[in-house]
Amino acid sequence: MSIDGRSFAAGQAFLLSCKTYWTRVVYPAVREEYQAGRNLEESVLYQYYCWLERHLQRFKYSGRYGLQPYHAQQRQRLEQELRDAEVELAAKPEYPDYYTRIDIHQHPGGVWSDPIAGFVYERGARSTTPLAGGRHRDLHDRLTEAALEICSKPSRVLDMGCGFGKSTRPFYETLKDAEVEGVDLSAPCLRLAARDAAAAGAKRVRFRQMDCARTDYADASFDLVTSTMLLHEMPPEVVERTLAEAHRVLRPGAAMVHLDFLPGDDPFERLIHFGHSKRNNEPFMEPLARMDLPALLKKLGFRDIRIEPFEEADGVLEPGYRSWRFPWTVISARR
Repeated sequence: MSIDGRSFAAGQAFLLSCKTYWTRVVYPAVREEYQAGRNLEESVLYQYYCWLERHLQRFKYSGRYGLQPYHAQQRQRLEQELRDAEVELAAKPEYPDYYTRIDIHQHPGGVWSDPIAGFVYERGARSTTPLAGGRHRDLHDRLTEAALEICSKPSRVLDMGCGFGKSTRPFYETLKDAEVEGVDLSAPCLRLAARDAAAAGAKRVRFRQMDCARTDYADASFDLVTSTMLLHEMPPEVVERTLAEAHRVLRPGAAMVHLDFLPGDDPFERLIHFGHSKRNNEPFMEPLARMDLPALLKKLGFRDIRIEPFEEADGVLEPGYRSWRFPWTVISARR
């Protein structure tokens, strides 16, 4: 059964309104139960919270008006749009087992196996943070500003795990004279990133398919290395190799800035975050949170190590903020 554009938009809008209710109403109510001493494993409200978290995401991607079936019916046109994208792809790409064995984010087939996966992922990312609405891109602009406060005038930037280019774009738009490199394992996402960069008139950006834990760049060849929502999608040993690779390609005194999710010591925050890891097919969130990142970074040779909360939207770090949000965190250091 085909899905027309109006029905698709209405279906996705309904799911987003449900997620907004989950964010603003259900989550604070669950927190109140926890603070009152309720055993959440016996709470119907908490079961409702968990069910909504799991299945709203499933409906978003695979439901009757889901992203995958809607884009699949436009496959020929979408693949045609990517045909001329200038991107460097591996002749025989090797995908790590951790990357292929699970449909990350409940994205059918993952973000790598279907030629139109980049379009599906891009559309899905728009409602990752439901309260941001049309300002979701602001998150990436804020990270770019934060990174450029640490490294003000980089001539070469490496964006690890660049995906469909949303995290890369503010860098090549802001740093007109810099060389910006985006690397990722997903060919469909890289093609979309390259298409969009060309449409934006970007001249000094390049997208390449490779594992960011073992790139082919020369030692000490970048002024700034960044990533956005990458580290929590890797097992700890790959996180270590990726950070070591960042250290290798950075010039002495150069900086890296990673935006990811790290819950604090609050037991409720950790319960919610680790539960999300299971419910949303993101098995490495909890292992990342349990890593001693300061010690690891020091061992790898980094200095000026800072791990700080990140304000993805105005007011979210205020003490009275009650709605659900990811525990956004900036991890930065210098070589």
